[in-house]
Amino acid sequence: MDPSVLTGLVVPGSSKIVFIILDGVGGIQMEEKGGTELQVARTPNLDKLAEVSSCGLLEPVSPGITPGSGPSHFALFGYDPIQYNIGRGILEATGIDFPLTERDVVARINFATVNKDGTVIDRRAGRISSDINKRICQKLQKGLRLGGGVEVIVEPVKEHRAVLVLRGEGLRGEIEDTDPEREGLPPLEPKPLTPEAEKTVALVREFVLQTRQILADEPKANMVLLRGFAKHTLYPSMKERYGLNALAIAAYPMYRGISRLVGMIVLSNVATLEEEFRALTDHFAKYDFFFLHVKQTDSRGEDGDFEGKVAVIEDVDRYIPQVRLLQPDVLVVTGDHSTPAKMASHSWHPLPLILHSKYCLVDPVKKFDEVSCIGGVLGKMPSVDLMPLVLAHARRLTKFGA
Repeated sequence: MDPSVLTGLVVPGSSKIVFIILDGVGGIQMEEKGGTELQVARTPNLDKLAEVSSCGLLEPVSPGITPGSGPSHFALFGYDPIQYNIGRGILEATGIDFPLTERDVVARINFATVNKDGTVIDRRAGRISSDINKRICQKLQKGLRLGGGVEVIVEPVKEHRAVLVLRGEGLRGEIEDTDPEREGLPPLEPKPLTPEAEKTVALVREFVLQTRQILADEPKANMVLLRGFAKHTLYPSMKERYGLNALAIAAYPMYRGISRLVGMIVLSNVATLEEEFRALTDHFAKYDFFFLHVKQTDSRGEDGDFEGKVAVIEDVDRYIPQVRLLQPDVLVVTGDHSTPAKMASHSWHPLPLILHSKYCLVDPVKKFDEVSCIGGVLGKMPSVDLMPLVLAHARRLTKFGA
């Protein structure tokens, strides 16, 4: 749907919407484990919720397409994941609340270790501590000089991750990553994806050259790998699109960044599941849209830790009664994408969805998992179509046409 059509149907209201997003919750069966992580997990509260809700499956982008966290979250919030395929650098920068401008090109830095031949032997520099990261960023900031009227800014994020900001006129973000994605290869040369980006690529080459010289004496973080180049632009907020005062409750910087880009207020003092769900209760009176993000399901999936992912799902299940006591007008439980422990990576598989409201059409689904939800009334649909459906259940949309 054209976003302007949806925005034109929005009406003011006081109804409250809660999104509980279990990152990477979807899985695939492992015979030796007895099913998917959701099928094996003991989830009595999620199952009770499914019994009185509409259920279905979500396709984050398109069948067969394995999404990153950025596009899959934008789709959940009703933003076309193809149009809003935002670089990882932008998400990292906004995640640490760095004040970007429209003159900025941003990339994520992975500090890495290379040997004397320039071959990458550790893409994460041994997962250096955040304190070492901060010291190295200060070292780079002090030593870098690119010239050409371009300001270079290096900001630490966490462990081996940092942000590069190039600030100046006429810069472009259409640049290939320099991360070879595996050890045993040298860093890739930055290359322009359009002729207009050549000037910016020259600056990136100079940045990489100077960085390697400045970090030559570092035992681990002696090189940088750059990912997710993008030019910063402004995006329509959820307030502008849907009339929603939105709050994000997320422990990890990147998801805070996604939330800020769509105009959410972001809590920065939550780190555990208990703190996240307590924050939902504490702030419930102040906002009308709540995005509560659970990262650990994705982390355990990427580690190939089936039992660990099951344990996180069961932990979340224990908080569902607390959420239901708040009586939100619409309660959504789903994920952003699938991260099956069997694959230890993101995947293209659809993921289960619960949508609960007093106006939902209750279907026969009795359990919250990938196979059970296939039989739900919502069927299989693109994630980008979820927000219009949620707004309708929240009675936030008027009639279309005469």
